[in-house]
Amino acid sequence: MWNVEKDPHLDPSFASVTLLDRTPDLERLRRRLLRMVQRIPRLRQRVVPTLGRLAPPEWQGDPDFDVDYHLRHLALPAPGTRRQLFDLATRFLQDPLDRTRPLWAFVVVEGLEDGRAALLQKMHHTITDGEGGIRMSEQFIDLTRDAPDIEEVALDSEAPPSRPTLLDAAADTLGHTWRRTLGVALRGVTGAADLVSHPTRLRTASAEIGETAASMLRQVAVTDRAHSPLWTERSLRRRLEVLDVPFDDAHRTAKALGGSLNDFFVSGAAGAAGAYHRRLGAPVASLRMAMPVSTRVDGSAGGNAFVPTRVVIPVDIEDPIERFAAIHQLLDRTKRERVIGVIDQVAGLANLLPTSVLARFTLDQARTIDFTTSNLRAAPFDLFIGGALIEATYPLGPVSNTAFNLTMMSYRGTLNMGVHIDTGAVTRPELLRDCLVEAYAELIAATRQAAAADIV
Repeated sequence: MWNVEKDPHLDPSFASVTLLDRTPDLERLRRRLLRMVQRIPRLRQRVVPTLGRLAPPEWQGDPDFDVDYHLRHLALPAPGTRRQLFDLATRFLQDPLDRTRPLWAFVVVEGLEDGRAALLQKMHHTITDGEGGIRMSEQFIDLTRDAPDIEEVALDSEAPPSRPTLLDAAADTLGHTWRRTLGVALRGVTGAADLVSHPTRLRTASAEIGETAASMLRQVAVTDRAHSPLWTERSLRRRLEVLDVPFDDAHRTAKALGGSLNDFFVSGAAGAAGAYHRRLGAPVASLRMAMPVSTRVDGSAGGNAFVPTRVVIPVDIEDPIERFAAIHQLLDRTKRERVIGVIDQVAGLANLLPTSVLARFTLDQARTIDFTTSNLRAAPFDLFIGGALIEATYPLGPVSNTAFNLTMMSYRGTLNMGVHIDTGAVTRPELLRDCLVEAYAELIAATRQAAAADIV
């Protein structure tokens, strides 16, 4: 993600818009951010490339770290509408992060209607993923409005890293490459010897290799273009649309249909995408969706723990319940793709390519995708930032050269959904939002009707 950012269409940063019932106490928030930085050192580190990109970039402490650079404060001009805030958020996300500093930024926004405020948060994907970002937020979020304050944390000063000579850098880089190559070779020799010693395993191993190769072709080396006849253009123009769905209604619907909340989420997205095309006179049978599958198994906040997957989903099934059943089967199969277990090795090999080649390959693969979905879970109860109640949080996931990114975050009984749209592709963003609202409402209503009919 660090290397492909050379192309602005592949910007991997993500953000969120948190709506607050009032302006937070900035000093209290600042002290909590300092505590967060102390407990999560990655937030005070910067990325330093290595010689010739023959080894991965390194994280090094920023000797000039200043929390006030990363926490800013501004006010919207009157009248301070949500539309103004959302437009500000998309520009905020598109402004490049300073690659010589730690890769995150917060902005407190005052001046919203009815005395409300907001917090914009942006983070580069090299630091963490969406789930990790939620866990990081535990460091500056309170459970009550009048939570006890904390003393300001004194960060240890970072000594400037010693600058290696060109010869030292070359030696370290070549050493890394040699160790990685030797490790691959040793694993190959060990595996071959094991098969020779146990010939009965050969048939099983051959089948597994074949299945993994087929999975690799489905997920990593797709060659056909995205399916939409409407979303053919790509641009750097962005718009954020939002919607809310009651959590209890969504949960009951998913349970009644024998699926998960994510099945409900994707089924609504598929229904909306199909309806959008039909309303504009360009019906389509299926679209390709990208979806991250989380692999995080611990309580850590830093690092990325997900695998990007792609799945072709039907969008022409107008019956919501039938569409849910089809989506449920597809997603269940996708989560068991064998490539999920080897994606790290694939990424390691890809990073050996020149930056321009890697960016072009990634861009070509992104062109095969129509849209992206992602599902996050926050707290089911009230949370506070600097004494201000969090009313909602709308995520802005990376568009990454697709038509739009739809990300859902569940919070205190509501599914907050952020639709981060490339308006060069989706020329009617308000229509897309309306289609999403209608698709989720139809799925909930259809399930209720089916349940009532069974009772009768």
